[in-house]
Amino acid sequence: MRSVQTTSRSAAAASRPVRRRLRSLATGELANIPLHPLIWIGVIGVPVTLGNVAGYLLFALLLLEGAGYWLAKLRQVDTRGRELPGARIFRLLRIVNLPLLAVGVAIAAYGVVDDPALASWLGLGYALFAVLEHVNYFHLQLSYDRRADLRRLRAFGLRRSHLSRDLAQHP
Repeated sequence: MRSVQTTSRSAAAASRPVRRRLRSLATGELANIPLHPLIWIGVIGVPVTLGNVAGYLLFALLLLEGAGYWLAKLRQVDTRGRELPGARIFRLLRIVNLPLLAVGVAIAAYGVVDDPALASWLGLGYALFAVLEHVNYFHLQLSYDRRADLRRLRAFGLRRSHLSRDLAQHP
C-alpha cells in the first residue's frame, strides 16, 4: 500500500511544474486580451477603425482559444484523462477559424489600402498575428520560449503543435 501512495505523491509532485506552466500560459493569453486595447487605444491613441477592430477581434478570439486549450490541458493533467476535454470544440474551431481569418485579414488589409496612415496598420498586424496563432495552436508550434524548446528547435526544426498532437491522438 505504501508504494501506491508514494507513486501517487510522486506523480502529483512531478505534475506541479506542468500545472504551474499550463496555468501561466492560460493566464498570459487571457491577460493580453484587455491589455492590448488598453495600451494601443487608451494610452497610445490608435484610432478605432473597422480594420483595427476586425484585426483585434481575430487576435482576441485566437488568444481566447489558446487559453481554452491550456485550461483544457490542465484539466486533462488534473484528472489524468486520456482525451483532451473539449476536443470536439477544438476540432470545430480548427475549421471555423479559416473563413473567419480570411474575412478578418481582408477587412484589415482593406483598411490599410483605404487609409494607409500608420495607425491603420495595427489591425492588419493583429489579423496576421491571429493567423500565426492559429498555425501555432492547430498545426505547427511557432512559439519557443524555453531553453529546452529552443534546443529542440535547433536540433530537429519545427514540430507539430501540442493541440495538433492532442487532437490526432483521439480522432
